[in-house]
Amino acid sequence: MGSPQGVCIVTDSTSDIPREVAAEHGITVVPLSVSIEGETFPDGTISLEEFFRRMDAAKELPKTSQPPVGAFVETFKEKLETFSDVVCITISNRLSGTYESAMEAARSVGDRVHVLDSLNLSWGEGYQVVEAAKAAASGDTVAQIKDRFEALRGRVNMIVGLDSVDNLAKGGRIGRVTALVGGLLKMRVMLTVAEDGAFEPVGRARGAIAALQASVDWVATRVDEKLPADFAVQHALSPDKAEWLENAIRSRFNVRELRVVEAGAVISTHTGTGWGITAVQV
Repeated sequence: MGSPQGVCIVTDSTSDIPREVAAEHGITVVPLSVSIEGETFPDGTISLEEFFRRMDAAKELPKTSQPPVGAFVETFKEKLETFSDVVCITISNRLSGTYESAMEAARSVGDRVHVLDSLNLSWGEGYQVVEAAKAAASGDTVAQIKDRFEALRGRVNMIVGLDSVDNLAKGGRIGRVTALVGGLLKMRVMLTVAEDGAFEPVGRARGAIAALQASVDWVATRVDEKLPADFAVQHALSPDKAEWLENAIRSRFNVRELRVVEAGAVISTHTGTGWGITAVQV
């Protein structure tokens, strides 16, 4: 048996990377967890339909938890038996304690583990993870992977639309969004993730179609409509909105790749039903 070689890419489940995409690119996913009235589920093990049914029936908002340090330690040690290094990319430190858990695990395992903060979530994080995995597969060093990661991180544009901010407020993730919301809790609110990795309000609209159109218009302020771009449409129990967005994006932009991704239970706990668009100019 030879010495470990290559770089393994690890991420957390809030990247919303489907199992088949993770398998295709050799990405290892460490799940967060969600607890509903005392019953705990690793992210990705409960369907969104079942999750929303149980959440709606529960007296309290489900509680989400970052992976324990031990889960990262176990994953890192296992991967280092095969790979020379591990690069772990996490959800923004401003939105979860996952980055700190991974950092603590890395400190205990050693300097062959490198933890990077995506300063994003869902496919704002997922695009960075897949790019790192492609770099690793092509034989890039850790330093080269970090360079590609950092070059991409600032080019990821993501907008999230919420049917209601109730869950975000209950979960304490609302932050700077409060100023936008005021007493208009029935408005559809659009958020982005700012450079520092925290939610930032970018608009609001009355009615679903107006909010969806405003989301597409926002993307057009960040992406040149004539140049090729990659897109991900994310949704939480909102396939009809995802379909509307997919059609609108294909008709307006120069789409190189477009994928539709369902959010996991952990993210859906805080967003409720809603949608998102992630766009990266090629």
